[in-house]
Amino acid sequence: MRAATEQSRPQRPDPDLSRHLLRARDFIDAHYEHPLSVAEVARAAHVSSAHFARRFRAEFGETPHQYLSSRRLERAAYLLRNTDYSVAHVCLSVGFTSVGSFTSAFGRAYGMTPTRYRTRHLPALIARLIPPCVLELVDRPRPKRASEVSQARDPLAQHGPTVATES
Repeated sequence: MRAATEQSRPQRPDPDLSRHLLRARDFIDAHYEHPLSVAEVARAAHVSSAHFARRFRAEFGETPHQYLSSRRLERAAYLLRNTDYSVAHVCLSVGFTSVGSFTSAFGRAYGMTPTRYRTRHLPALIARLIPPCVLELVDRPRPKRASEVSQARDPLAQHGPTVATES
């Protein structure tokens, strides 16, 4: 009877375990681009794999694998917005091993393909790559020169001087 009541009683947060779970989350953040298993991350937290997976989900609201995937996708979105790397390069640099699985996961998370995401964020990339002074110079309307204005008024001036021919 006593064991049943102990199991139904809510567990008090263990400050040591919480600190270990934060350490594991930091480990995921620091090594997201490498292949990571729950066992590896659990070792960083100094707890067993099964206990780690249960407590991680209870503490952070998602499984370690979901957290790792979300970190990878956030980094991929950043790279797509701020670099001109190919989608395959982005995929591999954030730790995915398959472009197909990366594209599917990215689509579920962001509602569009990585290529479309990049296209939608291209103006922001251009604004960061091209200095504002250059953009202003290119976009600034140029006043017409006096010779251009006189040619626009005189239609014969556009064709150049006429040469009289003897007939």
